[in-house]
Amino acid sequence: MAVFTPIELDDISQWIAQDFDIGSASEIRGIHGGIENSNFFLDTIKDGQKHEYVLTIFERLSAQQLPYYLELMRHLANKGIPVPKPIENQRGEILFSLKGKPAAIVSKLPGLSRMQPEASHCALVGEMLAKMHLAGKDFPKSQENLRSLGWWQQTIPSVLPHLNFAQRDLLTHELATQEAFFASSNYDALPQGASHCDLFRDNVLFDPKGTNDTSNDRLGGFFDFYFAGTDKWLFDLAVTVNDWCLADNKQDLDPARFEALMKAYQAVRPLTKEEQASWPLMVRAAALRFWVSRLWDFYLPRDAQMLTPHDPTHFERILLSRRTL
Repeated sequence: MAVFTPIELDDISQWIAQDFDIGSASEIRGIHGGIENSNFFLDTIKDGQKHEYVLTIFERLSAQQLPYYLELMRHLANKGIPVPKPIENQRGEILFSLKGKPAAIVSKLPGLSRMQPEASHCALVGEMLAKMHLAGKDFPKSQENLRSLGWWQQTIPSVLPHLNFAQRDLLTHELATQEAFFASSNYDALPQGASHCDLFRDNVLFDPKGTNDTSNDRLGGFFDFYFAGTDKWLFDLAVTVNDWCLADNKQDLDPARFEALMKAYQAVRPLTKEEQASWPLMVRAAALRFWVSRLWDFYLPRDAQMLTPHDPTHFERILLSRRTL
């Protein structure tokens, strides 16, 4: 959620008025945060009422790849999962072109992020993640997770020269371990389907309902589906656990958060015996995926307004912790 392609209100006012039935654009503000796309809060006025949306300009994903993500969000929203719903233009399209790049407008979810989650927040996330997985079972489109094993194999050689000996050794050893895991019969037997693949704390909103007691929070929804793909549900769960269930040392798992999230998830969708056996390797895979991507963004960055690369050593420490499970 950085800004690589600046947009001003004058750039879109006529486009919004002519192509959409969402009112007139009144304000647009760049969103500070992630590192993949240009994102903006878009406010409109219709019938005297203010409405809020999110406009995304896609910087890496192609127009051929994007229908999977947008159709998935629409499918999940229509199944009652709280996710942003793509907005159609007057011709029924949900994918557009803006400044020569693919773009989309989606509904804005209510609430705010909880960056210091309690066990109760973890339980809400676990429950909805399982419901999301089941709701996506009949989603007809399929697209591989573009940041899975093949991407790790392609990217790791480009970041190795920037690392010290211990880091290079850890990275290459873990890649070899994951290559063997992904080729195993146990991995092949894991259930799969549409997965978020990036369900971090800043991609979930909670609605406090006007109280200061965070234990009364309700789930506002999941957003930023642009790393989604058809993947093992256990990988999606592992990615989520590695961010939501951290202990105070920011690397080990906190028992209370972990138990709350896993119990709530399995109350909706119990893990299979193959998933239970694969868990230790899958949480390592989830840590490796984000260590590699953060190394790539840190050492091989792109220019962008409002872009602050994440610290790659965070997931290096998480990977070291998960290797002890």
